[in-house]
Amino acid sequence: MDIDSIECVIDNDEIHHHLNHQFSSTKSHGGATVATNIVGPTAIAPATSVYELLECPVCTNSMYPPIHQCHNGHTLCSTCKARVHNRCPTCRQELGDIRCLALEKVAESLELPCKYYNLGCPEIFPYYSKLKHESLCNFRPYSCPYAGSECAVVGDITYLVAHLRDDHKVDMHTGCTFNHRYVKSNPREVENATWMLTVFHCFGQYFCLHFEAFQLGMAPVYMAFLRFMGDEEDARNYTYSLEVGGSGRKLTWEGTPRSVRDSHRKVRDSHDGLIIQRNMALFFSGGDRKELKLRVTGRIWKEQQNPDSGVCIPNMCV
Repeated sequence: MDIDSIECVIDNDEIHHHLNHQFSSTKSHGGATVATNIVGPTAIAPATSVYELLECPVCTNSMYPPIHQCHNGHTLCSTCKARVHNRCPTCRQELGDIRCLALEKVAESLELPCKYYNLGCPEIFPYYSKLKHESLCNFRPYSCPYAGSECAVVGDITYLVAHLRDDHKVDMHTGCTFNHRYVKSNPREVENATWMLTVFHCFGQYFCLHFEAFQLGMAPVYMAFLRFMGDEEDARNYTYSLEVGGSGRKLTWEGTPRSVRDSHRKVRDSHDGLIIQRNMALFFSGGDRKELKLRVTGRIWKEQQNPDSGVCIPNMCV
Protein backbone atom coordinates (compact mmCIF):
# COMPACT_ATOMS: atom_id res chain seq x y z
CA MET A 1 0.00 0.00 0.00
CA ASP A 2 1.20 3.46 -0.84
CA ILE A 3 1.83 5.18 2.52
CA ASP A 4 0.96 8.65 1.19
CA SER A 5 -2.57 7.49 0.40
CA ILE A 6 -3.40 6.34 3.96
CA GLU A 7 -6.41 8.05 5.53
CA CYS A 8 -7.49 7.95 9.14
CA VAL A 9 -10.81 6.28 9.90
CA ILE A 10 -13.27 7.64 12.46
CA ASP A 11 -16.36 5.88 13.74
CA ASN A 12 -19.45 7.56 12.28
CA ASP A 13 -21.04 7.51 15.73
CA GLU A 14 -18.51 10.13 16.77
CA ILE A 15 -19.02 12.43 13.79
CA HIS A 16 -22.40 14.07 14.30
CA HIS A 17 -23.94 15.49 17.41
CA HIS A 18 -27.32 16.95 16.52
CA LEU A 19 -29.74 19.56 17.76
CA ASN A 20 -31.89 19.86 20.87
CA HIS A 21 -29.23 19.54 23.52
CA GLN A 22 -27.52 21.92 25.88
CA PHE A 23 -24.06 23.33 25.26
CA SER A 24 -22.56 24.95 28.35
CA SER A 25 -19.21 26.40 29.23
CA THR A 26 -17.58 28.24 32.08
CA LYS A 27 -14.90 30.79 31.29
CA SER A 28 -13.05 33.52 33.10
CA HIS A 29 -13.43 37.07 31.80
CA GLY A 30 -12.47 40.39 33.29
CA GLY A 31 -11.43 38.75 36.54
CA ALA A 32 -14.84 37.07 36.91
CA THR A 33 -16.02 33.60 36.04
CA VAL A 34 -18.91 33.61 33.61
CA ALA A 35 -21.04 30.53 33.02
CA THR A 36 -23.18 30.51 29.91
CA ASN A 37 -25.65 28.01 28.47
CA ILE A 38 -26.85 27.77 24.89
CA VAL A 39 -30.06 25.75 24.76
CA GLY A 40 -32.51 24.81 22.06
CA PRO A 41 -32.70 23.92 18.38
CA THR A 42 -30.41 26.78 17.30
CA ALA A 43 -27.51 25.42 19.33
CA ILE A 44 -25.21 22.97 17.57
CA ALA A 45 -22.13 21.63 19.28
CA PRO A 46 -19.83 18.68 18.63
CA ALA A 47 -19.54 15.68 20.90
CA THR A 48 -16.70 16.23 23.29
CA SER A 49 -14.72 13.36 21.76
CA VAL A 50 -14.97 14.84 18.26
CA TYR A 51 -14.04 18.29 19.51
CA GLU A 52 -10.99 16.83 21.20
CA LEU A 53 -10.04 15.01 18.00
CA LEU A 54 -9.93 18.38 16.25
CA GLU A 55 -7.62 19.89 18.88
CA CYS A 56 -3.93 19.83 18.04
CA PRO A 57 -2.04 18.03 20.86
CA VAL A 58 0.92 20.40 20.52
CA CYS A 59 -0.57 23.93 20.39
CA THR A 60 -4.10 22.91 21.56
CA ASN A 61 -5.65 25.10 18.85
CA SER A 62 -8.35 23.83 16.51
CA MET A 63 -6.90 22.11 13.45
CA TYR A 64 -7.67 23.23 9.90
CA PRO A 65 -6.64 21.58 6.61
CA PRO A 66 -4.19 20.18 5.99
CA ILE A 67 -4.54 17.99 9.10
CA HIS A 68 -1.61 15.57 9.36
CA GLN A 69 -1.26 12.19 11.03
CA CYS A 70 1.45 9.66 11.82
CA HIS A 71 1.39 5.95 10.86
CA ASN A 72 -0.38 5.19 14.16
CA GLY A 73 -3.17 7.68 13.45
CA HIS A 74 -2.15 10.49 15.81
CA THR A 75 -3.00 13.89 14.35
CA LEU A 76 -1.52 17.38 14.54
CA CYS A 77 -1.89 20.68 12.71
CA SER A 78 0.29 21.73 9.78
CA THR A 79 1.97 24.51 11.77
CA CYS A 80 3.10 22.15 14.52
CA LYS A 81 4.19 19.48 12.03
CA ALA A 82 7.03 21.80 11.04
CA ARG A 83 7.99 22.28 14.70
CA VAL A 84 8.33 18.68 15.83
CA HIS A 85 11.23 17.71 13.55
CA ASN A 86 9.23 15.02 11.74
CA ARG A 87 8.46 13.11 14.95
CA CYS A 88 4.95 12.42 16.21
CA PRO A 89 4.53 14.25 19.54
CA THR A 90 2.33 11.41 20.85
CA CYS A 91 4.17 8.19 19.93
CA ARG A 92 7.51 9.60 18.73
CA GLN A 93 7.26 7.67 15.46
CA GLU A 94 8.53 9.29 12.30
CA LEU A 95 5.95 11.40 10.51
CA GLY A 96 5.32 10.86 6.85
CA ASP A 97 3.24 13.12 4.65
CA ILE A 98 -0.14 11.64 5.49
CA ARG A 99 -3.33 13.69 5.37
CA CYS A 100 -6.18 12.79 7.70
CA LEU A 101 -8.89 13.41 5.12
CA ALA A 102 -11.61 11.78 7.20
CA LEU A 103 -11.05 14.19 10.09
CA GLU A 104 -11.10 17.09 7.64
CA LYS A 105 -14.48 15.84 6.41
CA VAL A 106 -15.70 15.62 10.02
CA ALA A 107 -14.79 19.28 10.51
CA GLU A 108 -16.80 20.22 7.42
CA SER A 109 -19.93 18.70 8.97
CA LEU A 110 -19.73 20.65 12.23
CA GLU A 111 -21.38 23.91 13.18
CA LEU A 112 -20.16 25.68 16.31
CA PRO A 113 -21.08 28.77 18.31
CA CYS A 114 -18.62 31.66 18.26
CA LYS A 115 -16.13 31.29 21.09
CA TYR A 116 -17.30 34.69 22.37
CA TYR A 117 -20.86 33.45 22.94
CA ASN A 118 -20.40 33.97 26.69
CA LEU A 119 -19.74 37.66 25.93
CA GLY A 120 -22.95 37.97 23.93
CA CYS A 121 -22.29 36.77 20.37
CA PRO A 122 -25.32 34.71 19.20
CA GLU A 123 -23.81 33.49 15.93
CA ILE A 124 -23.23 29.86 14.89
CA PHE A 125 -20.83 29.02 12.05
CA PRO A 126 -19.58 26.10 10.00
CA TYR A 127 -16.27 24.92 11.44
CA TYR A 128 -14.16 26.42 8.67
CA SER A 129 -15.89 29.84 8.84
CA LYS A 130 -15.71 30.17 12.61
CA LEU A 131 -12.06 31.22 12.86
CA LYS A 132 -12.42 34.12 10.41
CA HIS A 133 -15.52 35.39 12.21
CA GLU A 134 -13.84 35.26 15.62
CA SER A 135 -10.95 37.41 14.39
CA LEU A 136 -13.48 40.17 13.61
CA CYS A 137 -16.26 39.46 16.10
CA ASN A 138 -17.63 42.63 17.70
CA PHE A 139 -17.97 40.77 20.99
CA ARG A 140 -14.30 39.80 21.23
CA PRO A 141 -12.47 41.40 24.18
CA TYR A 142 -10.38 44.52 23.75
CA SER A 143 -6.64 44.71 24.39
CA CYS A 144 -5.29 47.11 26.99
CA PRO A 145 -4.60 50.44 25.20
CA TYR A 146 -1.71 51.40 27.49
CA ALA A 147 1.35 52.17 25.35
CA GLY A 148 4.05 52.32 27.99
CA SER A 149 4.46 48.56 28.34
CA GLU A 150 3.63 45.30 26.64
CA CYS A 151 0.44 44.77 28.63
CA ALA A 152 -1.33 41.52 27.79
CA VAL A 153 -4.55 42.26 29.70
CA VAL A 154 -7.80 41.92 27.71
CA GLY A 155 -11.41 42.52 28.68
CA ASP A 156 -14.48 44.63 28.05
CA ILE A 157 -14.30 48.41 28.23
CA THR A 158 -15.55 48.67 31.82
CA TYR A 159 -12.91 46.21 32.99
CA LEU A 160 -10.11 47.92 31.02
CA VAL A 161 -11.00 51.37 32.38
CA ALA A 162 -10.67 50.02 35.93
CA HIS A 163 -7.43 48.27 34.94
CA LEU A 164 -5.97 51.50 33.50
CA ARG A 165 -6.92 53.43 36.62
CA ASP A 166 -5.83 50.88 39.22
CA ASP A 167 -2.89 49.11 37.61
CA HIS A 168 -1.38 51.68 35.25
CA LYS A 169 -2.34 54.71 37.38
CA VAL A 170 -3.33 56.75 34.33
CA ASP A 171 -4.82 60.24 34.56
CA MET A 172 -8.62 60.03 34.56
CA HIS A 173 -10.74 63.04 33.58
CA THR A 174 -14.44 63.73 33.09
CA GLY A 175 -15.30 66.20 30.33
CA CYS A 176 -14.75 66.72 26.65
CA THR A 177 -12.12 69.47 26.72
CA PHE A 178 -8.53 69.17 27.84
CA ASN A 179 -5.48 71.32 28.40
CA HIS A 180 -2.31 69.30 28.99
CA ARG A 181 1.29 70.40 29.43
CA TYR A 182 4.06 68.02 28.41
CA VAL A 183 7.56 68.67 29.76
CA LYS A 184 10.87 66.99 28.95
CA SER A 185 14.23 68.27 30.19
CA ASN A 186 16.19 66.63 27.35
CA PRO A 187 14.09 66.87 24.19
CA ARG A 188 16.84 65.27 22.11
CA GLU A 189 15.91 61.90 23.58
CA VAL A 190 13.13 60.71 21.33
CA GLU A 191 13.42 56.92 21.48
CA ASN A 192 10.63 55.37 23.55
CA ALA A 193 9.64 58.76 24.96
CA THR A 194 6.02 58.07 25.89
CA TRP A 195 4.09 60.26 28.30
CA MET A 196 1.42 59.02 30.68
CA LEU A 197 -1.83 58.04 28.98
CA THR A 198 -4.87 60.18 29.78
CA VAL A 199 -8.40 58.75 29.77
CA PHE A 200 -11.42 61.01 29.22
CA HIS A 201 -15.05 60.17 29.96
CA CYS A 202 -17.67 62.10 28.01
CA PHE A 203 -20.89 61.34 26.12
CA GLY A 204 -20.98 58.13 28.15
CA GLN A 205 -17.85 56.86 26.37
CA TYR A 206 -14.11 56.64 27.11
CA PHE A 207 -11.27 58.10 25.05
CA CYS A 208 -7.48 57.74 25.37
CA LEU A 209 -5.14 60.66 24.67
CA HIS A 210 -1.61 59.66 23.63
CA PHE A 211 1.45 61.87 23.40
CA GLU A 212 4.93 60.65 22.51
CA ALA A 213 8.18 61.29 20.67
CA PHE A 214 9.66 59.11 17.96
CA GLN A 215 11.88 59.23 14.90
CA LEU A 216 10.01 59.86 11.64
CA GLY A 217 12.61 58.97 9.05
CA MET A 218 15.56 61.16 10.04
CA ALA A 219 13.40 63.75 11.78
CA PRO A 220 12.55 63.62 15.50
CA VAL A 221 8.87 64.45 16.02
CA TYR A 222 6.19 64.60 18.71
CA MET A 223 2.73 63.24 18.09
CA ALA A 224 -0.61 63.52 19.88
CA PHE A 225 -3.64 61.43 18.94
CA LEU A 226 -6.92 60.21 20.38
CA ARG A 227 -8.30 56.65 20.48
CA PHE A 228 -11.90 55.63 21.13
CA MET A 229 -12.49 52.83 23.62
CA GLY A 230 -14.96 50.90 21.47
CA ASP A 231 -15.40 49.68 17.91
CA GLU A 232 -14.56 51.60 14.75
CA GLU A 233 -18.20 51.97 13.71
CA ASP A 234 -19.01 53.81 16.95
CA ALA A 235 -15.78 55.82 16.78
CA ARG A 236 -17.04 57.46 13.57
CA ASN A 237 -19.74 59.23 15.59
CA TYR A 238 -17.10 61.44 17.24
CA THR A 239 -14.66 64.12 16.17
CA TYR A 240 -11.79 65.68 18.08
CA SER A 241 -9.47 68.62 17.67
CA LEU A 242 -5.93 69.21 18.98
CA GLU A 243 -3.99 72.46 19.10
CA VAL A 244 -0.49 73.53 20.09
CA GLY A 245 0.94 77.00 19.82
CA GLY A 246 3.03 79.83 21.15
CA SER A 247 4.51 83.17 20.17
CA GLY A 248 1.41 84.01 18.16
CA ARG A 249 1.52 80.81 16.09
CA LYS A 250 -0.42 77.59 16.36
CA LEU A 251 -0.90 74.18 14.78
CA THR A 252 -4.29 72.47 14.76
CA TRP A 253 -5.53 68.99 13.94
CA GLU A 254 -9.06 67.70 13.53
CA GLY A 255 -10.04 64.13 12.90
CA THR A 256 -11.99 61.05 13.94
CA PRO A 257 -10.60 59.07 16.87
CA ARG A 258 -9.30 55.63 16.01
CA SER A 259 -10.75 52.60 17.72
CA VAL A 260 -8.62 50.78 20.27
CA ARG A 261 -9.17 47.75 18.03
CA ASP A 262 -6.24 49.30 16.13
CA SER A 263 -3.06 48.93 18.13
CA HIS A 264 -1.28 51.95 19.50
CA ARG A 265 1.66 51.27 17.17
CA LYS A 266 -0.60 50.95 14.11
CA VAL A 267 -2.21 54.33 14.79
CA ARG A 268 1.12 55.99 15.48
CA ASP A 269 2.77 54.57 12.36
CA SER A 270 -0.17 55.71 10.23
CA HIS A 271 0.57 59.31 11.37
CA ASP A 272 -3.14 59.79 12.05
CA GLY A 273 -2.82 62.62 14.54
CA LEU A 274 -1.13 65.94 15.29
CA ILE A 275 2.57 65.69 14.38
CA ILE A 276 4.94 68.42 15.56
CA GLN A 277 8.56 68.57 14.45
CA ARG A 278 10.98 68.93 17.33
CA ASN A 279 12.24 72.37 16.26
CA MET A 280 8.67 73.64 16.07
CA ALA A 281 7.83 72.08 19.44
CA LEU A 282 10.83 73.83 21.01
CA PHE A 283 9.80 77.09 19.35
CA PHE A 284 6.35 76.73 20.92
CA SER A 285 8.05 75.97 24.25
CA GLY A 286 9.68 79.42 24.33
CA GLY A 287 12.72 80.28 26.43
CA ASP A 288 16.09 79.04 25.23
CA ARG A 289 14.55 76.07 23.38
CA LYS A 290 16.57 73.58 25.43
CA GLU A 291 13.59 72.18 27.30
CA LEU A 292 10.27 70.93 25.99
CA LYS A 293 7.30 72.70 27.56
CA LEU A 294 4.47 72.01 25.19
CA ARG A 295 0.82 72.73 25.93
CA VAL A 296 -1.75 70.66 24.02
CA THR A 297 -5.40 71.68 24.13
CA GLY A 298 -8.32 69.89 22.57
CA ARG A 299 -11.99 69.07 22.43
CA ILE A 300 -14.14 66.03 21.70
CA TRP A 301 -17.59 66.35 20.21
CA LYS A 302 -20.27 64.05 18.90
CA GLU A 303 -21.79 64.40 15.46
CA GLN A 304 -25.59 64.31 15.61
CA GLN A 305 -28.01 64.12 12.72
CA ASN A 306 -30.34 67.10 12.33
CA PRO A 307 -33.74 65.48 11.67
CA ASP A 308 -34.96 68.52 9.70
CA SER A 309 -32.05 69.07 7.34
CA GLY A 310 -30.30 65.69 7.44
CA VAL A 311 -27.05 67.51 8.19
CA CYS A 312 -24.68 66.45 10.95
CA ILE A 313 -24.30 69.08 13.64
CA PRO A 314 -21.72 69.03 16.42
CA ASN A 315 -22.96 68.27 19.93
CA MET A 316 -20.54 70.05 22.27
CA CYS A 317 -20.02 68.70 25.74
CA VAL A 318 -19.77 71.30 28.48
